[in-house]
Formats: sequence, structure tokens, C-alpha cells
Amino acid sequence: MRDTSWVGTWTTSPVPVEGIALAGQTLRMIARTSIGGKTLRVRLSNACGEGELAIGAARIALRATGAGIVPGSGRALAFGGATAATIPAGAPLVSDPVALDVPPLTDLAISLYLPGRVGTDFRVTGHGNAHQTNYISPPGDFTAAASLPVSRETDSWLFVSGIDVVAPDGAAGVVAFGDSLTDGNLTTLDANARWPDRLARRLCARRGGRPVAVMNHGIGGNRILHDLRGDSGLRRFDRDVLAQTGVTHVIVLLGINDIRNRRGLAEEIVTADEMIAGLAQLAARARLRGLEVFGGTLLPFEKETFFPAAWTPAGEARRQAVNEWIRTGRAFDAVIDFEAALRDPAHPTRLLPDYDCGDHLHPSDRGYAAMGDAIDLALFD
Repeated sequence: MRDTSWVGTWTTSPVPVEGIALAGQTLRMIARTSIGGKTLRVRLSNACGEGELAIGAARIALRATGAGIVPGSGRALAFGGATAATIPAGAPLVSDPVALDVPPLTDLAISLYLPGRVGTDFRVTGHGNAHQTNYISPPGDFTAAASLPVSRETDSWLFVSGIDVVAPDGAAGVVAFGDSLTDGNLTTLDANARWPDRLARRLCARRGGRPVAVMNHGIGGNRILHDLRGDSGLRRFDRDVLAQTGVTHVIVLLGINDIRNRRGLAEEIVTADEMIAGLAQLAARARLRGLEVFGGTLLPFEKETFFPAAWTPAGEARRQAVNEWIRTGRAFDAVIDFEAALRDPAHPTRLLPDYDCGDHLHPSDRGYAAMGDAIDLALFD
């Protein structure tokens, strides 16, 4: 059992987001809760920033539709009692607790007014390819606006990295730790069709069992051993797993991008043994913190078209060797056999066509749902 009642109901991994420039505008970021609560706090991040980030005002509300909020649900966020704050370069910022009755599986709108200029050279912290429509206003503080005037939309989350709720005693928190297959790349926009979303819905729908929050820490392109679109899995594990609020369990699904070696660098060619050693370290580090850690098998990707040269017979052999170790090596408390759930029985080195988005690497929405369905909910009891 945890000794604190806070747990992360929604999270994302902070990485640099390119091509964003802001000047005295309001952001309205949309986040879907996993479990509910009556008291919450918001976590912001300037992890990648090259300078201080000024927050002029911040609010949270229940989202209605689009950029609109439910009337009467808006709450001002404070930081140490102040409604404005400055986040140092590289730092996070946690809001004071605020009372708001939030049901499970609910869209929240977090509005941030940034009074200063944030140029493209700032290194904006956020999470790209979020597959969630978020909103940017014209210049002005519109944090309290019932319907945000929208200057443009973005599918990136900007500066918001987590939402915590006060949960019932004994609630659990599971971090989904992985790459684009966990991030939900190529899922339908605004559909919350990632496999961690499916897992959260199943956990909320079941009868009995303790509440379980689901925190998605997938980063597209992420690898176990080398940095790419964010720190490597070994480098970011402390921040994105061990430091997460109320975490009790972690599902690790990482390694396809180590095999794919998309940049084609000789020094980034890895062996199955090196990948296994990296995964074993993640499992060991989770156990040192008292977490239960589950290993996910790597999906087939024969003849992928996302980056056509990435699949090779040698890489396939490495994938199968790593999966064999995940299933039999006893490094994990349990194995979640994503490969068995999604492979084509007639051609096991490829995804089942119905579960393939078409690039032979990423699942379709139905494939991501099948991944969420492959997880035994009793693992979290």
C-alpha cells in the first residue's frame, strides 16, 4: 500500500517541441483523466527550456466541447499561494491543491497565460504527436474564458506534464513506459485510442478491485540504450517512472527502435544481449523502489513502410531473442504478451492485417485496443 493519497491520473513525458513560438498568448491543453477525485493539482514542466518561463495565470476546468469549458467548473491555480509564477530552466512546477469534483475518464482543460515571448529558440517543453487537439489563443489572458478564442490549434501538449488527484487509500498507479507504440502514434485524433487509454477504461469499468490510475510515458522513437526524441529509456526512467506520483506498477514496452536503428549509425547498432541487459536494469531499478514491473513483448514489424529499410532478417532475429528472454528470463513480475495478441498466426513476423494501421509497424485503433485487452487486470489487485 502507498503511504500517500496522491496519484497521477494523467501524465505525459516532457520532450522538446519544435516550431512553436508564443507571445503573450493563452494555451488551453486538453487531458483525459484515468481515475477521478475531488482534489487535484497540476504539474507543469520547463525541462527543456533555455530560460525562465513566466506563467501569468493558470486555471483548470472540466472541458465541454472543443476549446469550451463547463460553466462554473473553472478553478484558478496557485503556486505557493501566488497566481503567477516563474519556472526556472530545466525545472518542474507543481500547483497548490484545488477542489474540483472530477469523474473518471473526463476531459480537463488546463489554461495557461504566458505573458512573455517564447521564441522558437527557447526549446519549448511539451509532447508532440499527442493525437489530441489543443488550443492557442490570440494575444491576451483568456484563462477564464468559457470559450477560448482560438488563433490556432496544435496536436502537441505544451508545458503541462501531469495532473494528480487525491485518490482513495490503497489506489494504485501504473506507468506505461515505452515508445510510439505506447504513445499511440497514428491513432485517430481526439479518440483516446492508445492502449493505455483502453487499459484505463477497462480498469474503470470492472467491478471490484482497487482504483488504478494509468500514466502514459511513451515517447515516439524512444529507445532503451540511445537517446532519440528525448532521453533513452535508461536515462529517463527515474523521471518518467520512479518519480511519478503514486506509482505502484510499471509496464515496459521498449526496444523496437533500438533494433530499427533509424539513423543508421554504426555506433548505435545493438545486440540482443545489450538490449536484454538494458531491460534487466529497468526491471531491477523498479524493484529497488518497490514497484511491480511487467515486461511487454515486442511487436512484429516485418517489411514496415514507415521507414522501409529499418526491418532486416538480422533485426528480426534480435527481436525474437529479446522476446524469448522477456517470456522466460524471470526479470519481470509478469509478462504481457503483446506480440501474441497482435501477430498474424499465418505469418507471425507481421501484424495481423486488422490490427495494422497500414505501415506494418504501428497498430490500428483496433490493434491498440487489442493491446489494452491483452493485459490481465488481476495484475493490479
